Amino acid sequence: MANYTTTNPEWAIQGNSAVMSGIEGIKDTTVGNINPALISGKMKPKRRMVLTEDEIVEGVSNCDRTILSRAITLIESNSPKHFAKAQRVLQRLLPRTGKALRIGITGVPGAGKSTLIEAFGNMLCDNGHKVAVLAVDPTSSITRGSILGDKTRMGTLSRRTEAFIRPSPAGGTLGGVARKSRETMLMCEAAGYDVILIETVGVGQSETIVLSMVDFFMLVVLTGAGDDLQGIKKGIMELADAIVVNKADGDNLVKAKVTRGEYERMIEYIRPATEGWPTHAYLCSAIEKTGLPELWKVIQVFKELTTQSGVFQRRRDSQLLDWMHSMIDEHLHNLFFEDAVITGRMPEVKSAVLNGTISPTQAVAELIKMFDIKRAAERQVDIFNN
Repeated sequence: MANYTTTNPEWAIQGNSAVMSGIEGIKDTTVGNINPALISGKMKPKRRMVLTEDEIVEGVSNCDRTILSRAITLIESNSPKHFAKAQRVLQRLLPRTGKALRIGITGVPGAGKSTLIEAFGNMLCDNGHKVAVLAVDPTSSITRGSILGDKTRMGTLSRRTEAFIRPSPAGGTLGGVARKSRETMLMCEAAGYDVILIETVGVGQSETIVLSMVDFFMLVVLTGAGDDLQGIKKGIMELADAIVVNKADGDNLVKAKVTRGEYERMIEYIRPATEGWPTHAYLCSAIEKTGLPELWKVIQVFKELTTQSGVFQRRRDSQLLDWMHSMIDEHLHNLFFEDAVITGRMPEVKSAVLNGTISPTQAVAELIKMFDIKRAAERQVDIFNN
């Protein structure tokens, strides 16, 4: 067995202490580089100023990007007091909303959505538009965390004064688009952004919810999509107003043209997503900036035709009602699970279900019987009279 010693090596500080004494004349009793004045009480840390409702409304109306960011943070907060304040602010800003063109963009990972959005957004800014990008990042079901790296990936667009990029966590909601995303979109519209680009989490049946908040829905695809039947089975194609074959450049251009033809054949078997609008596939290269002006022209024609036919406004009206219904579901859900009687009874009911004493259906019936909507409603306050 090796011999070990407890004596300090030659380079170590001699004595009982293993901590360096520091510079002579300066007494540092803190860990790290904390100002000693903070410890002595002579100087207090600067608190972050809480904005009033009037300041938020004025700042958002004047397109103050800092205040807009803080207003969105207020919306995303789960605090009840923040919810009430955010709703009052939003109510005051509603007259300034509804004038922007809302575009949803989705596609499989690796399709180049972020690169396409950056190139598309830069082109729109060059043409005099103000662009807001809401990038919804997937939230881990394990750690509940999100990377929120889309703003970093859109380096050139994020530095433009005409653009505003806001990455937001999906939070486990269906398709990554929920009430907070809708209200964030309205805040951006109130700030004067006339084109809203919403990048969703990815493709799948859950992406149907994106139609409840956008005017035009765009599906970004890659080459080599597979056979016609497999493409149709994805379901998401039924929602698309335009299918964009990205990365149509270089050696991949020929493959992209073939893929475009495949999607055109698939579309023949699918009912158009929007009444009176035929869906088509288009070629685009976010790297070479090709196909972007043509794509914007398609979107403008879409808005013009659907506005003339009344489909555009009917879709917006339907979205408002869908939003109201989803808010009812969310509100009733919160009333139920925050009720004191339900929370007190829940552990016992869960234990009975796990032990096999009662079935989940019986458990639900028992909890619903105990729930008193009048009692739960007494906890609610009028958020506009706070």
